[in-house]
Amino acid sequence: MSETIDYAAYALRALAGEAPTRAGALALLAAPDGDLRAMLLAAFTVREHHFGRRVKLCMLRNARSGHCSEDCHYCSQSALSAAEVDTYRMLPEKTLVEGARAAVARGARRYCMVTSGRGPSARDITRVRTVVRAIKREFPALEICVSLGILDEEQARELKAAGVGWVNHNLNTSERFHAAICTTHTYADRVRTVLAVKRAGLAACCGGIIGMGESDDDIVDLAFALRELAVDALPVNFLHPIDGTPLEGSASVTPVKGLKALCLFRFTNPASEIRAAGGRERNLGAWQALALYPANSLFIEGYLTTDGLAAEPTRHMVEALGFSVEDDEDATLSACGEA
Repeated sequence: MSETIDYAAYALRALAGEAPTRAGALALLAAPDGDLRAMLLAAFTVREHHFGRRVKLCMLRNARSGHCSEDCHYCSQSALSAAEVDTYRMLPEKTLVEGARAAVARGARRYCMVTSGRGPSARDITRVRTVVRAIKREFPALEICVSLGILDEEQARELKAAGVGWVNHNLNTSERFHAAICTTHTYADRVRTVLAVKRAGLAACCGGIIGMGESDDDIVDLAFALRELAVDALPVNFLHPIDGTPLEGSASVTPVKGLKALCLFRFTNPASEIRAAGGRERNLGAWQALALYPANSLFIEGYLTTDGLAAEPTRHMVEALGFSVEDDEDATLSACGEA
């Protein structure tokens, strides 16, 4: 019989601003599957303290697809990928603004524009700034996130001046495991980008991918690294193996393992916005609604090159579990400290 784990103690530590010990973090991932209910309820105690029962919906737009020099093994747009995906240069301003309108119409509070490639050129930054200004004129309350690859502080400041609020740049995995999934840039390159974003006064959206062949030690390393960086938003992706990529034959993450990982990230990063992100639908399946106990945010309408749950069934799932979709009024109250 396994030793009983006091999950309420994890919640109390998190609410006090303390992280679990490393041994305690590893114990979460190795816990008996029958403990999942208790673990989720403890994680929910922390999630509810910081975010109530609100769920933020976010929507992605692949602003430039393919043509990437990087060899990220999980990505269908990488230099190593033989996957059949649409490839195109940066979309015109009109198309990206229409994407923002679609996001707002579907109830998304955040709109994220993503470009493939190692990092943006000066021309890319200029074009993104123009698009963001156009979107903010029409939708001042819409949160704008961009994911443009490796950035320096000056580029990040230019984006902030245009109205960008968040920059996504994931660590993806531990420093130890990084070279197994990418060799064209380093883990340190990614950390430097996150630090540059924070110095520029932007919110850092930074998370990882579960299911690439990493160990539990790697997942725990990632969780603690994100805590050290004090990331504002933490997307937890679950590998969606795509035919034509080096990871095409990888096994799916089990729903229980995926939910345990989400709880780990909530206990280690209690005040961060945690998003159940790419691969959620494929890996968690019918269990994906349970992700709302540790996580407070979801993507709608798919990802960069893979499909996802549409807005309406996502809203139904959220409300069926007793949560509510965050709207402008919720965000205003939260900013005033009244929620």
